[in-house]
Amino acid sequence: MKKNIDIQPLVDVVAKLRAPDGCPWDKVQTHESLRRYFIEETYEVVDAIDNKDMHNLREELGDVLLQVVFHSSLAEESGSFSLQDVINDVTEKMIHRHPNVFPQDNPEKEEKIYTWDELKAQEKGNIRKNVLDGISKGLPALVAAQKLQEKAGKVGFDWDELEPVWAKVSEEIGEFKEAVAKKDRENMEKEAGDVLFSLINLFRWYKISGENALNRTNTKFRRRFSHVEACVNQSDRSWEDFSLAELDAFWEEAKVQEK
Repeated sequence: MKKNIDIQPLVDVVAKLRAPDGCPWDKVQTHESLRRYFIEETYEVVDAIDNKDMHNLREELGDVLLQVVFHSSLAEESGSFSLQDVINDVTEKMIHRHPNVFPQDNPEKEEKIYTWDELKAQEKGNIRKNVLDGISKGLPALVAAQKLQEKAGKVGFDWDELEPVWAKVSEEIGEFKEAVAKKDRENMEKEAGDVLFSLINLFRWYKISGENALNRTNTKFRRRFSHVEACVNQSDRSWEDFSLAELDAFWEEAKVQEK
């Protein structure tokens, strides 16, 4: 990695946008108003990674960096913290969490080897009263489910083998079917959530991120459906004129092209 990376030009741009003679839109933004854009930019980074699109990844990482600089600028204006504080804090954090890479001042001193979570718990602001503390309620549901299960698993609330995990998935699907048979809308939604939660747990045993897996499938669906749509648009017929079998044939063509 190159040294002496200069982030000041971006800081200056944000400062100019926020200045009295700057951009009317940028001048009125707040942490809250920018929240949705941070989320959107993060998912666009993930999409670029999934597509192995390095050109787009470069661009989207820049958009995320802009959000970091913008939020830091807002915080500095209010006297809360600065961008340099953010950089210093995360640098210190990474050094603290990797004592094997960054030895302490006294390398001869015998010290306990801490886990990542133990080191994290020692840091200011990371005091947790309960096991599940620290898992943001603002996370996407699939990500939250995985993190909740991982946290619980670390204190022993987990199966010791894979077979009952598979059995739990089958059990939850059965309960969902029962709710469907009874046409119980409220219970159907609850049981649907249980099915997803059990599947996330199963994926975790195979070291698969449910969020990443579903994102890849969404990307695949977009790509294949675009081919179906192109085939329909190239014809002299409307969507309603095609049977499902014909549309499915276009879908199969898309699958063959991927190979």
